[in-house]
Amino acid sequence: MDRQPPEGSDQSAAADGSLSCYRHPGREANIRCARCERPICPECMIDASVGFQCPDCVRQGSGTGHGPAAGRPRTVAGGSITADPRLVTKILLGINVVVYLAVLAKGTALVDDLMLLGSAPTYYGGPPEGVAEGQWYRLVTSMFLHQEMWHIAFNMLGLWWLGGPLEAALGRARYLTLYLVSGLAGSALTYWLSAPQQGSLGASGAIFGLLGATAVLMRRLNYDMRPVFALLAVNLVITFNPWGGIAWQAHVGGLVAGTLIAIGMVHAPRERRALVQYGTSALVLAAVILVVVIRTAALT
Repeated sequence: MDRQPPEGSDQSAAADGSLSCYRHPGREANIRCARCERPICPECMIDASVGFQCPDCVRQGSGTGHGPAAGRPRTVAGGSITADPRLVTKILLGINVVVYLAVLAKGTALVDDLMLLGSAPTYYGGPPEGVAEGQWYRLVTSMFLHQEMWHIAFNMLGLWWLGGPLEAALGRARYLTLYLVSGLAGSALTYWLSAPQQGSLGASGAIFGLLGATAVLMRRLNYDMRPVFALLAVNLVITFNPWGGIAWQAHVGGLVAGTLIAIGMVHAPRERRALVQYGTSALVLAAVILVVVIRTAALT
């Protein structure tokens, strides 16, 4: 039986003719619910056997006769719909801020202990320290470490702006996997290509992973790609600015890893979704570990 769009759906058209989500009027929506045909944003997209459905249609039931799990709300990548779609983003942001405050309180000593370092003394006459000396934790701790206000401000702005929509679209577990593996990939490429005595810190590798994933998600949802391409171009120009002192290796490593992981997550066939999604993430992580092992062998 044909179904008419519920009342109020005609208000989803913006003044410029573009569509906005019926539940979030300020958000662009290029996808319509497969049942009621109302426009929905990524946060409201719930994966269905054909296309996507809105939360209201899912709550009303699919009418297919399937069990309760069949109608359970899912994100575009198969994750669970949650009450707070930015919870993991808030936690990650909070960790970065807490570490930054600790750096302000303890000074450069904490930076020396946590930053990414290949192999070099952290003080004159001291023993060599770094990943090559067995301090593998630096690959992770450096991802949450910032020393300047502008550095953490830009990275946390990027985390909030990119992370929220991605967390809503992928689900918490997949989003956290994307963030951490992208950050590790940035650390690994920096460790591999930088001088062993060159220190590095910051969440930029993970943020660039989110940027690559955003591009993949927007392409999957048939969104206008020009804004994300413009943002990517600006960031790459800044990355390769010869006077900026930026660890471009972290940006490139995170971008490549985030893009690959996102492709696996949003294009995985439904019947093998978890296997493809986490298998892709595992392969990227395995490549990261291999790079670290090879570099460590070269330095020891």
